[in-house]
Amino acid sequence: MAQNTLSELLASLPTEERFILTAHYTHSRTAAEIAGALGVPERAVKTVIELAKARLLAAVLADFPPAP
Repeated sequence: MAQNTLSELLASLPTEERFILTAHYTHSRTAAEIAGALGVPERAVKTVIELAKARLLAAVLADFPPAP
């Protein structure tokens, strides 16, 4: 099973999720700031962050077999 780099995993996300995660974690933007910039509800941004994090975690865990 091939191991992906974080950059590859981020690149595999849908554009909206990648943009929001990058703004949130790399540029230290709050969900409220991102929501304001995108013209969407803050809760929508928070949901995207939660779902994208879950998607990344699942991808990372898929690269490693379970411990015996």
